[in-house]
Amino acid sequence: MTADAMPIEIEDVSVSYDKRQILHGPSFAVAPGEVFGLVGLNGAGKTTLIRAILGLAPCQGSIRLFGAPSTDHRARRNLVYLPEKFVPSPQLKGWEYLGLVRAAYGLALDRAQATLAARALDFDPAVLDRFVRTYSKGMAQKLGLVGTFITGLPLLILDEPMSGLDPRARVLLKDRLLACKAEGRSVFFSSHILSDIEEICDRIGVIHQGRLLWLGTPAAFVAGTGAATLERAFLTAIDRA
Repeated sequence: MTADAMPIEIEDVSVSYDKRQILHGPSFAVAPGEVFGLVGLNGAGKTTLIRAILGLAPCQGSIRLFGAPSTDHRARRNLVYLPEKFVPSPQLKGWEYLGLVRAAYGLALDRAQATLAARALDFDPAVLDRFVRTYSKGMAQKLGLVGTFITGLPLLILDEPMSGLDPRARVLLKDRLLACKAEGRSVFFSSHILSDIEEICDRIGVIHQGRLLWLGTPAAFVAGTGAATLERAFLTAIDRA
């Protein structure tokens, strides 16, 4: 990993399952300190692309993380991932889960740091003493997000991170993602909540039926379609595709 290396570089990536092609050659890069949003309908290929980045889906083309091939486990040590369907072990207490997350990167758990991260998401730190099986969906999602933030890693990959969050928690999460940007960390996330994308993303990639339809700023995307909002622009773009 070098200081000026792009956290993510994707070139002409294709993924197929059972002879059906899911991704058709998207190419783009995510810069240091950038918040990048991946937008698309359900089944458009967002999660498949994330899985390819993580080395979980065999692909053709090139994916590099901090200048190294994504297949190199050392490159993946610089990123943390939160899946869309995050289900922590019900046998763990919240503190135990956070300790395991930090241990996976060779780090000791800093309870003071974790407490601050929890409060920043309106997540009562007292709940961390409870078993995860007693958590609601929103509480479990907040636990996963806290674990993501306390790694301190330079690249965060989040698949639908707003899932299960109430409006207050969504606002707080957006603030936290912008704080990561201010720290020089990169955020790559997928979402179908376009108001969130429009508010915090430096650039977006619009993916439809496995193809990248647009790459650029949200404002330029809206202006290019002649629509009034990002939601309307998105619908216009996929209707034209």
